[in-house]
Amino acid sequence: MTWQTIVSAVEVARALDDPRLRTFDCRHVLAEPAAGRQAYALGHLPGAIYVDLQSDLAGPRTPGSGRHPLPDPASFAERLRAWGVNDDSRLLAYDDASGLWASRLWWMAAKWFGHPHVAVLDGGLQGWNALGLPVTSDLPAQRPAGGFRGHVNVAAAVDAQTTWAAAQRKTARVLDARAPERYRGEVEPIDRVAGHIPGARNHPTSQVLTTEGTWLAQDVLREQLTRTLDGASARDTITYCGSGVTACHLLLALERAGLPGGRLYPGSWSEWTTDPSRPVATGSG
Repeated sequence: MTWQTIVSAVEVARALDDPRLRTFDCRHVLAEPAAGRQAYALGHLPGAIYVDLQSDLAGPRTPGSGRHPLPDPASFAERLRAWGVNDDSRLLAYDDASGLWASRLWWMAAKWFGHPHVAVLDGGLQGWNALGLPVTSDLPAQRPAGGFRGHVNVAAAVDAQTTWAAAQRKTARVLDARAPERYRGEVEPIDRVAGHIPGARNHPTSQVLTTEGTWLAQDVLREQLTRTLDGASARDTITYCGSGVTACHLLLALERAGLPGGRLYPGSWSEWTTDPSRPVATGSG
């Protein structure tokens, strides 16, 4: 079995006894930072470690950064090893939000650090529970430190200047993963300015999922995303969102569709709007 991008609950259930499996619970609630850990304590997949978006998958915020800047690379690599991750481990990330949070761990481990076996649970915890698969409130046993030797891929993440240059090139694409009303600037519930990066196209992450919260089939995703790319290569594509988290979900969709090579603007809209000299667009164009 290929342990990349998306795996089904049935596949994971069959692998629960695999000593290579490393499972990570990535549940998070933006308005209630403690809610994810509290939910984990009540019940999680067997063997799962809780991973906190703000302390594990992001670094300290600064006046010029976005809301969830990337952590120090060396510190994140060490954290992976502390979680028992080896080069041959099978990493599984899940949440209860159709992979919106879990995809950040997927991107950081697989694309930023090059681990070859990282996947997100299709349907998340809801799909797991719907099948009556086991959950536990027991904390997993401490694993020995792992020997993962990955190195950061600096090309996987880009800055605001690179994103702006791509947005102005007809042969490149910048994709905004936020909801359409936020992209158009009609509402902005979190960040200081409403709107989007001029030249960016909107492809909300909700479009890559079924109404049940599972991932669309690969061929359907490929057709959908190819339309949005409109002749541009995925390798000339940058994704962003509010803070660089759900943009990873869109990169995961591109990978699942067989359109690899997209890059992340980690600062995203929350960083873009810290500089009033950066241009802002509203509306659907």
